[in-house]
Order: sequence, then C-alpha cells, then structure tokens
Amino acid sequence: MLVTSFFGVLGSTYMTSRGTFTPDHINLLALDEPGMARLVSSFGWPKYRTHQILRWLYRGRVRTMSQMTDLSREERDLLSTSCRISRGREYRVYTSLDHTKKIVLTLSDGLTVESVLIPDEDRLTLCLSSQVGCTLDCRFCLTGTMGLARNLKPHEILTQVLIAQECCGDGAPITNLVFMGMGEPLANLDALKDSIARLTNTKWGLGFSPRRITISTAGLANRLNDIAPLGVNLAISLNATTDQLRNQLMPAVNRLHSLRRLLDACRSYPLSPHRRLTFEYVLLAGVNDSEEEALRLSKLLRGIRCKVNLIPFNPFPGSLFQSPTEEAIALFQAVLRGTGLDVFVRKSRGRDVLGACGQLGNLITEGSRPVTLTQIESRC
Repeated sequence: MLVTSFFGVLGSTYMTSRGTFTPDHINLLALDEPGMARLVSSFGWPKYRTHQILRWLYRGRVRTMSQMTDLSREERDLLSTSCRISRGREYRVYTSLDHTKKIVLTLSDGLTVESVLIPDEDRLTLCLSSQVGCTLDCRFCLTGTMGLARNLKPHEILTQVLIAQECCGDGAPITNLVFMGMGEPLANLDALKDSIARLTNTKWGLGFSPRRITISTAGLANRLNDIAPLGVNLAISLNATTDQLRNQLMPAVNRLHSLRRLLDACRSYPLSPHRRLTFEYVLLAGVNDSEEEALRLSKLLRGIRCKVNLIPFNPFPGSLFQSPTEEAIALFQAVLRGTGLDVFVRKSRGRDVLGACGQLGNLITEGSRPVTLTQIESRC
C-alpha cells in the first residue's frame, strides 16, 4: 500500500545521517492525532496504535522506529519504509555564565530558530519561538530587525521542547513554558493551538499543565479571545503609555491596535477566577522609564486584574537604546507599587550568549560572537 497516495508530497528528497529520505517518507512528528489515526488506518492497524506511536514520539522521545518496542518487528519495518522521525538538521547549545542555555535549531530547510532554557531556584523555564524572525518591528527587539522568514509548524514548536528536554538530561525537568521567543505567537495562531494541544495532552502528549504555559503577545487585540479556551496564561507587551510613544517603539502593532483598543480587549478578556493578566514593560533609559510614565501606566491598568513585569532593556549590537540605571528601575517599580499594583523586575539571564529577552536573532555565527563557553552539536 502506498501511504503517500493518502498524504501526498510532504517534502523534498535530502540526505541525513540516518539515510536518504524522499517525499514518500512522512515525518511522524508532523502529524497531529487525527493525522496519525489516518496513517494507522491506512496500514490496516488497530486504532490503539495511534496513541502508542504518539506516546513514543512525545514521552519516549524516540528517534527511530526500532525503539518502539511495543510494535511488532514487521510493524516497525513497515513504518521505517514509509516514515521518518525528523527534528531538523542539527542544534547547538550555547551555555551562559549564569547556566542559561540558548539552543539554536537548524530546521530542515536550513533556517534557524532559537529557544532558551532558564534555570531558577524552584523552576526551569523554556522560552519558545513561534516564527523564524517576526512579522512585527518592535524597535527594542533584535528579532524584529530580521523580518519574517516564515511561521513555524506545530511540530517545529514541539521539537524545541523535545530537544530542550534532552539538554536537561537526568537533571531537573522543565516546569514552565513561555512563548516569548522569536515571533508573534498570535500571528501563527493555528500552529500555536495545535502545539499547545500536544503539549498539554495527558494521554500521549507532554502533559504540561496549561497553568504552566504563558503566551506573550505584542498586542494583537482582535485575537486575545482565541487564547482563553486554551486555559494558558496571557502576557501583553505594553512598553508605552501613549500611542505617540508606542507608535515609535512598536509601530506595526500599535497602528493596527491602539492602546485604547488593546486595553479594552484586556478588560473584556474572560479571566478565570484566581487568574490575572500579565503586562510586560521593557524599560528603556530616558524613553519610557520616568516617574510620569509609571503614573500613567498605573492609570491605564486601573480596573484590570493583573500584575506587571518590568524588563530592563537588554542591549544587542546596533541598538540605539540603553538599559536604565538600577535607581531608575527601583523608582519606577516603587511608583507602581504605590498605586496598588503587583510589580516584579525580571532578572536578565543569558546576556553573554544573546539569550536574554529581546536578544534572540541571527547574530550567533561561527567565529563571531560573545559566546566562548559551551557548544554542543547534535544530530536531530
């Protein structure tokens, strides 16, 4: 039986360390649950094989069909003749002095995407990317200077998690996932929903609690309500208290969704009991870090169940902005707290490997970077 007659052409012929693959080789990681069920059905196998294979992919993190030991040898051989398990070409890990790990994944088409493992006292957070580059042009973000190459597919988002789990080894497990890496998640909504379904599936998926997942948006107001049914946390990148300033800092998104429209959408967002929105505010020295800005911010957020994360700007080559002083950060936080808001300053992590907030992009290349510590190359 030709499985490709059902699925069609899924990719180009290419060579890997695991052999020669043609368009007839279906990447099992690219299939969602219904797609896997159709594949199983096309082989004439019982339905329960669907969840068996999915469990091996996501919980077993297998790389070959031979590792699926509860399938018969004949079934594994049949899978091998028509399918593959491909996570991309390779990945590299850059380890910071503070033990943050920046993972640079080369996808099957040669493009690269970055994710970051951030250790803390009682948690290990993985910062995920949703696009190669970004459709927006926020001035304080390196990714915004790249433009958009393309959206990531659901399995490419999941691959970042699978690889990060390998990097953890037998150490502490990943506790939190944040979509705060490269790209605007709500601009890739279908893939985002699919990936979260696989991340939170408790039968065969990775089993993350939605409460441990946060999606950050630059402010696509018309898509906020699409996030509510997912049960995850929502963070909004605000960064200015007037449309005039926000148009300068975040021109693409603010011209589509003004501050008023965005905050109206936040006020009408269907928050579950005991949940609240997060507002992220990148502090730029002499631009948006004054006491007056803090007072205006508190007025904008009045009546919204929320907390505020202050993010001191993380410099990158070519940026014109600077990070504020410790005194300016503390004053901004104190003013907001004085109005009754819960306010936290996010500690910068992984700066020396360009892994901090706003530093993800395409600057790490062989032989030219501030990275001098750990590099690990691995086949995908």
